[in-house]
Amino acid sequence: MIARLVGVTPTPGGSHLGKGTCNELLSLGGATYLEVIGPDPSQPAPDGPRAFGVDDIDEPALVAWCVRPSRPLTEIVTAARAAGIELGDVDSMSRRRPDGVLLQWQLTYPQLGGQFGGALPFMIDWADSAHPTDTLPAAADLVRLDVCHPEPQLLRAALDIIGVASMVEVHDGNRAEVRALIATPRGEVTLTS
Repeated sequence: MIARLVGVTPTPGGSHLGKGTCNELLSLGGATYLEVIGPDPSQPAPDGPRAFGVDDIDEPALVAWCVRPSRPLTEIVTAARAAGIELGDVDSMSRRRPDGVLLQWQLTYPQLGGQFGGALPFMIDWADSAHPTDTLPAAADLVRLDVCHPEPQLLRAALDIIGVASMVEVHDGNRAEVRALIATPRGEVTLTS
């Protein structure tokens, strides 16, 4: 589906060990990428639901957006909780790339059912692992990322705690929504949550 939309086939990423998911990646320029994630038929079903609401999605959707933190995840999560903002717990994950390299990272999961829905990013700290874009071929470019929420000032405050308030355009909206404008070989494409 993504390949038809943008005119570029994503690169296989690998299996998220023990999580029941796998991914494909598409470079969006610099250290930015689009992750296509879904059930991994090579793994047994996990004990609980798969992350990102994968079990409940029956067609492609822009579910969440992610940022790379500039300080420790636990520090950001603690500061957010002190301000009444829930970013979720910090978890560890890994996956093996097709070339055999093991990537390990820490992350918070999207709080899709929380007060900000998908307008609030989750975070990944790649620590000593290679960043996924290090091996991705150039494919497309992220032109702009817009986030909408009925309480834009509150969302801006949450983004400021995370350290990314200046990275995105925040708009007043009827619901939590994310829009990514992407320049592709087929022209500009907008993905919307």
